[in-house]
Amino acid sequence: MKFMKKTHFLVLAGFLHVCTAYGQGPKDSLKKDTSRPDSTRTAENLLLQHQEQQMIDSAIRRQLLIELKQSTGNALRTKELQQQLSDILTRDSLRKEEQVHVIQQLKTNARPHPVILNYDTLFPIFTRIGSFNAGDRADAISRRIQKLYDDFIFMPDSLRLNPTQEGYDIIYTPDQVIMTVTQLDALWFNVGTDSLARYYLGTIKSAVVREKSANSVQNWLKRIGLSLLIAACAALVVILLNRLFRRSALFIHKKRDKHLKGLVFRKIQLLTPARMEQLALSINNIARIIAIILSVYLSLLLLSGVFRATRRWTDTLLSWILTPARAALHGVVKFLPNLFTILVIWIIFRYLARAIRYFSDEVEKGHIQINGFHKDWAHPTYNIIRFLLYAFMLVIVFPYLPGSDSLAFKGVTVFLGILFSLGSSSAITNLVAGLVITYMRPFKVGDRVRIGDVTGDVVEKNMLVTRIRTIKNEDITVPNSTVLGSSAINYSANTGPEDKGLIMHTTVTIGYDVPWKQMHEALLTAAGRTALVLKDPPPFVLQTSLDDFYISYQLNVYTKEANKQASIQSELHQHILDSCNEAGIEIMSPHYRAMRDGNETTIPPNHR
Repeated sequence: MKFMKKTHFLVLAGFLHVCTAYGQGPKDSLKKDTSRPDSTRTAENLLLQHQEQQMIDSAIRRQLLIELKQSTGNALRTKELQQQLSDILTRDSLRKEEQVHVIQQLKTNARPHPVILNYDTLFPIFTRIGSFNAGDRADAISRRIQKLYDDFIFMPDSLRLNPTQEGYDIIYTPDQVIMTVTQLDALWFNVGTDSLARYYLGTIKSAVVREKSANSVQNWLKRIGLSLLIAACAALVVILLNRLFRRSALFIHKKRDKHLKGLVFRKIQLLTPARMEQLALSINNIARIIAIILSVYLSLLLLSGVFRATRRWTDTLLSWILTPARAALHGVVKFLPNLFTILVIWIIFRYLARAIRYFSDEVEKGHIQINGFHKDWAHPTYNIIRFLLYAFMLVIVFPYLPGSDSLAFKGVTVFLGILFSLGSSSAITNLVAGLVITYMRPFKVGDRVRIGDVTGDVVEKNMLVTRIRTIKNEDITVPNSTVLGSSAINYSANTGPEDKGLIMHTTVTIGYDVPWKQMHEALLTAAGRTALVLKDPPPFVLQTSLDDFYISYQLNVYTKEANKQASIQSELHQHILDSCNEAGIEIMSPHYRAMRDGNETTIPPNHR
């Protein structure tokens, strides 16, 4: 009975020791660490329970050994105590096997938490103690080691190991605990607890001594000097590289006629000598940039070795550049087979388009004639066929483009398609109208036309708009949909060599006192005097109306200069005035009265 009371007391004391060793009560030891997965927390809690039970068994075993010594001569009691010791050893052996199995499971998802001194990792921490998870342990140990480093008078020999029930404490000075090495730490690395503790002690001691020595004033001066030397060497290398590649570019330029004769494949000139020179110079420049980047990269690596505190910043900055560069280079290498396929498809369609262009040029020049196909259809038809060819080429090439099968690429293409369809409805309308107008052939560039209220010469006609220059030298842009939806008058349509020409007319109203034959003669005389008016067919006069006070005489003339209507009509009016004045005909329209009441005639004195 006495033995059982002592055993219960030791069990309770061991449990309280574990709970209070790290500043927590029994309830606090059961709190969950929500930052870790449930399976990991369960395994770690199991290890802690095993450790606690091992401590309790250790205390019980010591008590049993004491009882065993005191029971000398009592065979029954001795046998009972030995059996209890054997049971404890068996349980301890089974527990260790289970601990090894649990640790193997934890290693599959374990994340190391480094103990750091001045940006250098000393060793990792994987296991927890009580409410301290691995990360908290690593941070606490790092802060304590940093305090050792900050200590102005650091005595390496003051670091020592102190055995405990859990394992070993690494202590500096009589009461400053740096870290605790437990049996779980040793099981994690499959080594003895004392061996792992000695390793940690030596690592901490050498790291603090090394850092203090490395950050002395003398070493800092050496680092600064070495950094300046590295920077100067890097600058010198960059200057030499620039000079070297500048000379290579000059060599390429001087030897272009000898070595760069273009690239010809089966009588097809893929690259002209000038283009080949540009390509060689571009490659030379790219090589120069790569060489400079590599030299700077190597100098940064050397500098990071000099100042270890900046090593992580250097590595981070370089990773921002090199990681995308490596990914891009890997993507380019992976894309090369598809790239060559796209190039072959593009070359085929390009030379097919050139062949069609040559055929359309021959049709436009009249060297090739097709029944029912006008020469002015050749160029727009070529544009339509070329557009369809390249659209078909894009459909073939699309699957070979990088990322064409990704959801993001598909989403962008759908968005662009919707955007194009919503924003280009009027443009498509004009495009279709331009296509219809092309094959309707209502006018051509250079014709004098009237479209709606706009009159002038056609200076440009494309698939979207028609541009007209008025007689006042104003350029007016008319959408093709407007052209197609309104009537168009072409004044130049019948001004060819085999046509009679355009009929221009003007109307003069004369009173009934003037004989119509005299008036006809005066008007025809005026038409004969006007330049750019054709003699054949001859001009003619029409009497278009017999009104109350006057007769309307319409003079009609032929001309093949439709673009000069304004000047022809102005000159015709001048000659009509002169002819009427010479014939003694007064132009008193619209109201002419026979009774003059003694007023002078309107005919100028020199024509009376």
